[in-house]
Amino acid sequence: MFAFLIDTCVWLDLAKDPRQQTLLSVLEELVKLKEVSLLVPRIVLDEFHRNKSRVVEESCRSVSSVFKRVKELVEKFGDSKKKAAALEQLNDVDHKIPLLGESAVGSVARIEALFGGATIIEATDEVKLRAAQRAIEGKAPFHRQRNEMGDAIIIETYGQCVQSKDFRGHRLALVTHNKGDFSDPTGNDKTPHPDIASYFSKRKSQYFISLAEAIKKLNPDLVSDLMLEQEWNQEPRPLSEILDALEELLDKVWYNRHKVFEAEVLSGQRKIVEKETFPVKDHRTRPVQRDVWAGARKAAKRVEQKYGKKNLGPWSDFEWGMLNGKFSALRWVLGEEWDMLDT
Repeated sequence: MFAFLIDTCVWLDLAKDPRQQTLLSVLEELVKLKEVSLLVPRIVLDEFHRNKSRVVEESCRSVSSVFKRVKELVEKFGDSKKKAAALEQLNDVDHKIPLLGESAVGSVARIEALFGGATIIEATDEVKLRAAQRAIEGKAPFHRQRNEMGDAIIIETYGQCVQSKDFRGHRLALVTHNKGDFSDPTGNDKTPHPDIASYFSKRKSQYFISLAEAIKKLNPDLVSDLMLEQEWNQEPRPLSEILDALEELLDKVWYNRHKVFEAEVLSGQRKIVEKETFPVKDHRTRPVQRDVWAGARKAAKRVEQKYGKKNLGPWSDFEWGMLNGKFSALRWVLGEEWDMLDT
């Protein structure tokens, strides 16, 4: 079994980047299959909890600010012939922006679930002393004249695991995106800094600056199969498609109501009048003005030409319920209250 100690920065990147959800899914599956176990220093756990709210907020805010600037530029300088199409695409993107924040919230919850099944490692006094000694000697991660005590505790915790009898028979890996503190400063980022190199070897203990590479190293065939399983991702529908569907539902619901009204006029239940008089005791027999009725009949003809009469009913009770349910749901998605069925 591989035991991964994953740096805080990797966990935070997994949380904030929607494109990494497949990678997170594969990691979850490998843990479930007991191909991988997770070692989580207490300091990593604390750093993640301290930063998770910021990550969720930034995942939405950063995209939103860029989007706003782009839209302003298109409005101001866009080609008048192509501007409408460009803005339609941008509106589709705008509709998806809140989903990015929701994606980050979901990823944070999944990561915390992984922490729940991980081995949490407390920093011993020995680990803290070795981290302090690195600071005194200016060794990585202190070689850049910065206070890197947290990173020093992480690397010394990892070194303690490598040397521990508890992990005999395990292969270990440190995964970090923090190349500046942990990688070889001569230019080979995939090689650990000479000051921490003693904790790594070709087989038992390995160094990675990419979680994807670490996972592939574990079992290439298994990981390839898992990646294929996770590749399908259901994208939210663009705003333009939602608006088109809503317009069609609005037309069909209105048309059906119009035909019911028409049947009441033909049966004499409702009267056509030159001018409507008020009040009317029963709205079910309320008369309709002649000009309003003429406009409604013209509108009905346009709907028939647009969709074809065969696609406009009559509907069964089930079909009518589905039609209104879809109508209500799409309006709710766009900000209306539930059951808003006015046409």
